[in-house]
Amino acid sequence: MDADERAEMYDEEEFKLTDIRGVGEATARKLREAGYVDILSIAVSSPEELSESAGIPLSTAEKIVQEARKLVRLDAFKKAKDVLKERQEAARLTTGCKALDELLGGGVQTKAITEFFGPFGTGKTQISHQLAVTVQLPKGKGGLEGSAIYIDTEGTFRPERLVAMAEYVGLDPTEALENVYTVRVYTTSHQMLMVHRAEEIARDYNVKLLIIDSLTSLFRAEYVGRGTLAERQQKLGRHIHDLLRFAEKFNAAVVVTNQVHSRPDSFIPGIDTTSPIGGHVVGHAMTYRIGLRKGKQHTRIARIYDAPDLPEREAVFTIDERGVVDVV
Repeated sequence: MDADERAEMYDEEEFKLTDIRGVGEATARKLREAGYVDILSIAVSSPEELSESAGIPLSTAEKIVQEARKLVRLDAFKKAKDVLKERQEAARLTTGCKALDELLGGGVQTKAITEFFGPFGTGKTQISHQLAVTVQLPKGKGGLEGSAIYIDTEGTFRPERLVAMAEYVGLDPTEALENVYTVRVYTTSHQMLMVHRAEEIARDYNVKLLIIDSLTSLFRAEYVGRGTLAERQQKLGRHIHDLLRFAEKFNAAVVVTNQVHSRPDSFIPGIDTTSPIGGHVVGHAMTYRIGLRKGKQHTRIARIYDAPDLPEREAVFTIDERGVVDVV
């Protein structure tokens, strides 16, 4: 069977790394340990990145990437009508707050990454918890009738918060907890590995939401100083690619939270000059970027900073014992 015939029948669920010409069990093990668990993740990588990450000679990496690209046919074009059909499969997940849903064009979209960024105490984690509950609601109530995976990088996950939120929207708290799968991660490699493990869970438990709270905190802690910036951004970029792939593969919503840092060189009195961490690598990969800040009288303000199909605008909401709710 030649490369074209193999490409026509390519199915990532069936093919193994050892199906790439030149990859034996030992090399496949190195690739998996480096986070390359399928052929597509290799095909979209550069030989230099693959060589460095997996610890294999550059000449070998070049051959592996070339053979992987033959299998997945990255040069194949689609008709616009087929892309439109795929886009129409995307759904919207309610946040449980009318103002936020309207801001987001109907809710958090599947097949996309939505980023909520802002300073401490602006509601990033609260929104994450609430979405882990609302994803379980019937479709007629804005849910996706699915389960959620919550990757906790900062120790902020609170199951008791899910209980209160579930009771408010009419879900059985015990069942709601059963449908949220969570893991506390401690390193960037651990974080990236858990996204791959999430795929295994998603196949069996109808996962429709993947949350990372927060996306960049461990990267920021591990890679300190300007000298490590390139390595950090490269690894972060590969991680985000995995998240996009998860969203598209399972028609799921991916939600990440992000911290911000100040820019003293651009200080303007009375104007917010903070920006989300991650630079262009994160900024260009996010489908929707929502900035959060504190408002008056315990309110929060959400603003769209980047979206392919929505205008820049703001919404006001509040957070109480019920969860993230509209201001009355």
